[in-house]
Amino acid sequence: MIGIGASPGIAIGTTFVKRNPDIEIKKKKIIHADEEIIRLKDALLKSKEEIRLILKKAADEIGNEEAKVFEAHLMILDDPEMYGQIENKIRGAKVSTEEALEEVSKTYIGLFENMDNLYMRERAADIKDVTKRVLRNLTGADTVSLADIKGQVIIVADELTPSDTAQMDKTRVIGIITELGGKTSHSSIMARTLEIPAVVGAGKEIEHIKSGDTVIIDGDKGTVILNPEEALIKKYTAKKEACQQLKKKLKSFIGKDTITKDGIKVELAANIGTPEDVDGVLKNDGEGIGLYRTEFLYMDRDTFPTEEEQFIAYKSVLERMGGKPVVVRTLDIGGDKILPYLALPEEMNPFLGLRAIRLCLNNKEIFKTQLRALLRASIYGNLKIMFPMISSVEELREAKKILEKVRQELKNEGIRYSFKIEIGMMIEVPAAAILSEIFAKEVDFFSIGTNDLLQYTVAVDRGNKEIANLYNPFHPALLRLIKNVIENGHKEGIWVGMCGEIAGDPRLIPVLVGMGLDEFSMSPISILNTRFIISNLIKKELEKKSQEIINCSTAEEVCEVLDSICVK
Repeated sequence: MIGIGASPGIAIGTTFVKRNPDIEIKKKKIIHADEEIIRLKDALLKSKEEIRLILKKAADEIGNEEAKVFEAHLMILDDPEMYGQIENKIRGAKVSTEEALEEVSKTYIGLFENMDNLYMRERAADIKDVTKRVLRNLTGADTVSLADIKGQVIIVADELTPSDTAQMDKTRVIGIITELGGKTSHSSIMARTLEIPAVVGAGKEIEHIKSGDTVIIDGDKGTVILNPEEALIKKYTAKKEACQQLKKKLKSFIGKDTITKDGIKVELAANIGTPEDVDGVLKNDGEGIGLYRTEFLYMDRDTFPTEEEQFIAYKSVLERMGGKPVVVRTLDIGGDKILPYLALPEEMNPFLGLRAIRLCLNNKEIFKTQLRALLRASIYGNLKIMFPMISSVEELREAKKILEKVRQELKNEGIRYSFKIEIGMMIEVPAAAILSEIFAKEVDFFSIGTNDLLQYTVAVDRGNKEIANLYNPFHPALLRLIKNVIENGHKEGIWVGMCGEIAGDPRLIPVLVGMGLDEFSMSPISILNTRFIISNLIKKELEKKSQEIINCSTAEEVCEVLDSICVK
């Protein structure tokens, strides 16, 4: 079986299968609507009590950040609009509470599932989780509890809801397999947090797995092997032991510089979305934060965050990083990231529309509020500010002009801020990469966002499964653009980083070192392995290999060259 490798590592063991019971909802006309409303309110009250207990347990066992999902569940249960619609349906259509709840929740689930943003699509799972809980409390349906796990097991489920993972005994779970889900689903995030190997999105084939079966899962490759032969068990046991030895070896790289065999030092930073993510950066010895995605401050709420709320978040990250560089990307909303409280125009191509810096320049007060908070926080650490999706020099200059105006306002108000803030820009559209020689004269650094740069370069929607094979990070055009950006940045004496997915790709790291990339920013969990890889490289030799790759005509040719230099 093939799925998505959501959390790295090998797990070998017996399964505990959790199937969600089908709750049959019979359609019937009701006579007493008030009685149905009372049933709804009782079920909501009971559901809230259960979730509050789960929230406390999750906070104690997993952490406050992971427990926040249950705060969102309570917000769903308190949503007056959603439950107003349920009441209206009960009274107007004369249907049962169960039927009204199911119909209204399906509308909301469909709304989220059809969003372009992967993160927001997977938030539909939260509504499903809450709906199932309320339905169980309405019908009295039984469900398999993960609190009943005995021994060390690999959990197999259609999908693991936040409620499931909060209640299970984490010390007994050695692996996770789910039919549904993606890398940003709750079960994936939780598995990575707890360092449990996981394969998600494995499809209907997992229906062949029964409790007590033996399975092997490879969380790196996304593979599941059901009832393997002894030879395979021995092979993967050896691989698992090798992984554990590598883990121990990687810990020896904590506290060391990231430096090649021929003495070239680079910086390994981390991508984060919330202040709580700093824990993972420090645990994995990140040398800085190369991308702080500030849009998460704006999401899962009903209004814009205030200047004070943003200031507290930025200050927290800067202080905890203790003087290490923190690159904050200004608001990157639009395209696949939508705010329910911000009315944006309907667009044929939102990825090419009013988003990121374009949105901020069209909504200067929103932009200025964020810049004020950033400047105020700058005295607490080593802040660098980065503008996203710059495609013209005019945009960059206007953004810098607004920043300068905010500086002057703070100065006039007697509010302190740092005078040593580097200003940079994302290179994520081909126009910026092509004009990087000009842009390099305007900023202190570049950060290459390869996820969007690849998407725009090869004209492939990275979320479209039908053409996913064309979204290839080994495409020669992308690699040529990257080399061009690095060279142009260095000509003007600025440093060049990368915060896209390929910054942590073991196959491409040697090439990027050969090209002269100064800073690699990635998921915190990838930092020590990347440091280990770079410590075994000789940059001088890789410069020739990088040139060889630039001369390739196809992604296949690129991979052939990579195979000759890949560090295992």
